[in-house]
Amino acid sequence: MSGRTGGTEAGRFHAWRAAIRIARRDAWRYKGRSALVLSMIALPIVGVSAADISIRSSELTKPQQITREMGAADARLTSGGMGHRALLQSPVDGASMPADQKSGDDGPVSAAGIAADQVDPRVALPPGAHWISDQSAYARVRTPSGLLDTWVREMKADDPIAVGMLTLDRGRFPRSGNEMIATRAFLKSSGLHVGSLVRTRGFDRTYRIVGAYELPDALDTEQLTALPGSFIAAYATAMKAARGSYDGGGGPPSYLVSVPGVFSWPMVEHANSLGVIVDSRAVLLHPPADEDVPFYRAAGRTGGGVQSSTSKATALAVPATVGGLAILEVCLLAGPAFAVGARRSRRQLGLIGANGGDRRHIRAVVLSGGLVIGVVAAVVGTVLGLVLTALLRGVLEDYVGKRFGGLTVRPLELLAIAGLAVLTGLLAAVVPAVNASRQSVLSSLTGRRGVRRAGRLMPVIGLAAVCLGAGLAVVGAARSDSVVVVGAGSALAELGVVALTPLLVGAFGRLGRWLPTAPRLALRDAVRNRGRTAPAVAAVLAAVAGTVAVATFAASQDRQDRDAYQARAPRGVYAVSSGSEQGRELGAVRAAVEKHFPVSGRVDVSRLVYGPKTCDLHSDGAGCGGFQLRVPPANVCPAERTTDPSQLSLAVRRSLASDWRCAGSYVQPAMDTEDGVTVGGPAVLHALGIRDGAAERALARGETVLFDRRYVDHGTIAFGLIPDMSKATLGDDTVAGPLTRVPVHVAAEKVPYGLVVVMPEKAAVAAGFRTVPLGSYFTTSRMPSGAQQQALAADLAQFGSDAQAHLEKGYESKASLVLLALSIFAGLVTVGAAGIATGLAQADAEPDLKTLAAIGAAPGVRRRLSGFQCGLIAAMGVLLGSVAGVLPAVGLRRAQLRQDWKAYHSAVDGGWGAAERAPHVPVVVPWPTLALLLVAVPLGAMLLAAAVTRSRPQVTRRAEG
Repeated sequence: MSGRTGGTEAGRFHAWRAAIRIARRDAWRYKGRSALVLSMIALPIVGVSAADISIRSSELTKPQQITREMGAADARLTSGGMGHRALLQSPVDGASMPADQKSGDDGPVSAAGIAADQVDPRVALPPGAHWISDQSAYARVRTPSGLLDTWVREMKADDPIAVGMLTLDRGRFPRSGNEMIATRAFLKSSGLHVGSLVRTRGFDRTYRIVGAYELPDALDTEQLTALPGSFIAAYATAMKAARGSYDGGGGPPSYLVSVPGVFSWPMVEHANSLGVIVDSRAVLLHPPADEDVPFYRAAGRTGGGVQSSTSKATALAVPATVGGLAILEVCLLAGPAFAVGARRSRRQLGLIGANGGDRRHIRAVVLSGGLVIGVVAAVVGTVLGLVLTALLRGVLEDYVGKRFGGLTVRPLELLAIAGLAVLTGLLAAVVPAVNASRQSVLSSLTGRRGVRRAGRLMPVIGLAAVCLGAGLAVVGAARSDSVVVVGAGSALAELGVVALTPLLVGAFGRLGRWLPTAPRLALRDAVRNRGRTAPAVAAVLAAVAGTVAVATFAASQDRQDRDAYQARAPRGVYAVSSGSEQGRELGAVRAAVEKHFPVSGRVDVSRLVYGPKTCDLHSDGAGCGGFQLRVPPANVCPAERTTDPSQLSLAVRRSLASDWRCAGSYVQPAMDTEDGVTVGGPAVLHALGIRDGAAERALARGETVLFDRRYVDHGTIAFGLIPDMSKATLGDDTVAGPLTRVPVHVAAEKVPYGLVVVMPEKAAVAAGFRTVPLGSYFTTSRMPSGAQQQALAADLAQFGSDAQAHLEKGYESKASLVLLALSIFAGLVTVGAAGIATGLAQADAEPDLKTLAAIGAAPGVRRRLSGFQCGLIAAMGVLLGSVAGVLPAVGLRRAQLRQDWKAYHSAVDGGWGAAERAPHVPVVVPWPTLALLLVAVPLGAMLLAAAVTRSRPQVTRRAEG
């Protein structure tokens, strides 16, 4: 018995070995067909493996991230900003709080967010420590085109401690105090180069650029680096002498420290007791237990840093859905491949049956063909994915704005991707293997084919899958937080559309009566041979569906960002305000703007001033007054009347969300004015594009116009006059003098571009105020170019203007580039899939083409027929894929809307969301992308197929058909 079993197993092994040898020889014999099949399976594998390697390479390990932040140092020491007051610190994110903080004090604060007394961090240095300082400040650097605001860093960049923080690209590191190195982004923006001299405005010292470098974690950063003590202190002194004050914006220096051993958690706690914050490499890599961290106990939190479900859903939604559709695409792309291959090899399979082979042997041969092609496609696709990533590494790094930690290859993941190709090859060969084994030997040897009709059960299953999948996607978006449900429903619905493809192809066939000869023949052939047409259409459908899903999601997100963008003025408007007390420089500034910009109009505005003319209008000197626009008590939001809104009842907190008194209305204006009051006339509204005839007429009559109704009180607004600003506290009514009331006209529009009040000159004088020139709004006939902006900056720098300016460029969409890239990618994949599928279909339809030649058809008919076959497959696939691809995008957007509403209600119920806007998550269909897919892709596929098709068929034996 065991001998029989062993013999049977040996026989099966020899049978499979023979089947694999036959499949390998068959694949090598028909190289063209094998290449098409291999390409169909390997094409998605290339993309998936390249994406996997790129994503893994861009993910830095914890040690790599620490090295980019602090080089080879063991710790970075920073002042806590509270003098020598002891601190409690989080070991992982740098958050801190005073050790003696009491109930009612402010909560935890970031060490970088405190501008109180500083302590020298070096007081916490352990014995034997080696250190270098690291400090940054903002400076205005002169360039060939004008001025460029940039960061200047002081650090000994060639010290061993700094290794890994920056990478020298060319040149050398600074050796003396008058040398600097510059990032490549700075050199590109400034027009300078290695060897150029660097000059800053208001500072007579010059520096020479001796090298170019990049920050591996921020490639787009514009920065200069000098030796410690060579720039920041001297520049700050010069700025204080010229302007009276200077805020470099970078804070005090921190210190990168190398110590014997490691900077342990007890050493961090000791530094905290001295008022110093420490980022320790050892602690970041191996954080202490939560119970050993006093900060967590005092702040009432843990160190887990659990990511919210909303951010998880947002981070996983698109990759999960698109990844699922990509896997589905891999399976569908191989669908027509082996069906055509098996039919092309049916004579060989018939010979196996004629020589004593049974159905098992025929199935083994066809399945072995899938195995051989799948293995080769897995190897080729994975290797090409690795090579493609290596070749495009620089492009990918520039796109994400940081260098990879290395070319990270995870063998198990690539093995899984390769296994998917092998599995795809086997699964795609299952149905052709079963069909081939069922054919009689006679029909296989003669090559006769009948009309293949679509089954009746498959359309029913497809329709049920579409309904069930769409229902799952809708329910998952409306009632579940799981992205898997949305993705699974979308994939099931797409499979249902694939199952319906033969029926839909038949429906398309009814259009043939209105078509010319060549497309009519192509359509009838597609309908007659649905067994080969449907898989080809499904392949194109899968390629398009994922792209349409991503494009729809990207277009919707872009619309959401566009709607959330708060413009400070209409696009192309240039607002400039004086930096001097009396606006003395405005004349020269206005002349420079009109010289360099394509100005189409100018509107001058002023500001209100209360107090004697002898006062410095920009100081809080004794005897100098001011004013404050008051909100009537009845219009104050109830949440602003308490220090803890959470103490209000839940019903009151929820009602505040719809209370107009609590609606947030602040928009950063193009020109900063006192309490949003601008002195001007109707021309101000014209310049800002505000179309309100009633408000224009009111300004023309000398009336004040109000855009925020919270300030109105029985038709007037109240100005609280402050006789002495040196004794005033913002919001303190006790130091204010009498209220001055001004009649107002309440405009229909709500705080356009941050404009609260527009007051005519005579109304301001009548209310007891003085006015001082503030600035001008310039309208332009076209957007000023970069060269024009740099030329203006150069002119302003010549006479030392401190004018504040803003050019409104409007919302700058990044989705257009994404959508364009997606459209091009979809076009290439779709044309490739359609071309490969059509090539296989043409191989299957070769007898029909030979029949056309035999009955005297013109040579061009073959070319036109091939072109229309490819175009029809692409058109049907694109049309169905566009419909199928919109569903997952809509589901994901609805899921995101639900998550946003949950966060909104949580904020409102907590009492802190009274001024929050209700969530706005639109769904936008990218019609230009769809139009490009529907028109350009089928047309391109048709022309490409017609171009590569031979006009005259090759004479062959009938048996080879």
